[in-house]
Amino acid sequence: MRDIIGYSTFPPTTRWPQDSKIAINFVVNYEEGSEANVLDGDEASETYLAEIAGLTSSIGTRNFFTESIFEYGSRAGIWRLLNIFTDFDLPISIFATGLALERNPDLANVLAQKKHEIVGHGYRWVNYANVSKEAERQDILRTLNSIEACTGKRPIGWYTGRCSKNTRSLVVEAGLLYDSDNYSDDLPFWTLVEEKPHLVVPYTFDNNDAKFSMNPGWMSGDDFFHYLCAGFDCLYREGERYPKMMTIAMHGRLCGRPGRAESIRRFIEYIQKYQNVWICTRGEIAEYWLKNHPYKKKT
Repeated sequence: MRDIIGYSTFPPTTRWPQDSKIAINFVVNYEEGSEANVLDGDEASETYLAEIAGLTSSIGTRNFFTESIFEYGSRAGIWRLLNIFTDFDLPISIFATGLALERNPDLANVLAQKKHEIVGHGYRWVNYANVSKEAERQDILRTLNSIEACTGKRPIGWYTGRCSKNTRSLVVEAGLLYDSDNYSDDLPFWTLVEEKPHLVVPYTFDNNDAKFSMNPGWMSGDDFFHYLCAGFDCLYREGERYPKMMTIAMHGRLCGRPGRAESIRRFIEYIQKYQNVWICTRGEIAEYWLKNHPYKKKT
């Protein structure tokens, strides 16, 4: 059942911690090394979010262009982005696939020591639309166990991205606090999954560097920076009455490039000029919502 009404004209009059007018969450997707590749038994190479719009797949053979684009994310881009957030001492949420972390133990060791949240993002970075329910169930559990083994942190949140009709029920079954496979609101909301209340913390596809590899999309870091500033300005103004949340989504292989990473640094500098801004992880948002806006049965 779809909910096309949501909060309507009665959004929650929440006040974020420190009476903040807006909650800002930075997300870095880490998928490099877990994308489709014939080396891992896939029929074809990855084509999604690989720098060039409309990239065609290489059936039955390796695509060295795509492989090296993804490798930039793990070799250079992820470190550039992490260094930016270290410079500003800000927490972020990492959407990580299990296999990607297993293949980059240096990164896993760093994340184990940092205050960043790690969110389950599948074991492989593949489309689950046509994966069997049992196979997806096993992948979710494998992902959670893998991330915990690599970093000592067991995720409380989940985001598949290319999810299936079974994903949310399997997330609830796995005992996760929230999922982000949704783009429908500027605030968390509760939904029922097999009669059980479940929290959704919506994600974003507009404040997302994925559009650097799409047509139409961002042509430069300036495009991304100015769009983020406009979104912040709108939500900050609305926050005088009804505080909202804003997500900024990145990938090491995309926004980790020098000319694009600067847009993130500039945006952080921009929002730091404002007071009452809560920069937090998705887990912190979910836990705050659970405490201050618990599920209420509709009458």
